[in-house]
Amino acid sequence: MSGSEVPSPTVPADDPTGLQSFAVLLRRMNSEFNRIAQEFAQAQGLHLTDMQALIAILDADPEAGPMTPGLLRRQLNLTSGAVTACLDRLERAGHIHRVRAADDRRVVHLHYAEPAKAVARDYFRPLAHSTDAARSRFSPEELDVVVRFLRELNAELVLLRSGPA
Repeated sequence: MSGSEVPSPTVPADDPTGLQSFAVLLRRMNSEFNRIAQEFAQAQGLHLTDMQALIAILDADPEAGPMTPGLLRRQLNLTSGAVTACLDRLERAGHIHRVRAADDRRVVHLHYAEPAKAVARDYFRPLAHSTDAARSRFSPEELDVVVRFLRELNAELVLLRSGPA
């Protein structure tokens, strides 16, 4: 273990599928994803907020239409000024481009630039290989359960972020 690594807490052996075990494993996975994203951001001269914006733009629901600055502001819980500064940085760095909607020139759509997608694909390829290696150790039926769990957890997290109804 290098000096910068912090030992991970162990998963409680008495209840490997209990809430405490899930919390430990999800925190550990989230920490690793954040570390990788932070390293990419540093390598690209970006802020962590810029990375969050890039991910939101990339993961925008195609059925809902392209990401807009207003949607991004709400999703990342930022001020209008902070979103504008973030988008300016991303555009200057060649990661995104803004396109005015054909039917309403006041609406701006945000698109991840193809050359920047290629840079990200190259950088995150080892993560994709690791994900595929882990997936290969599960049956299709087990993966169906994992995917269902992740969908449900993501839905719950969105509800949590949205606040009480």
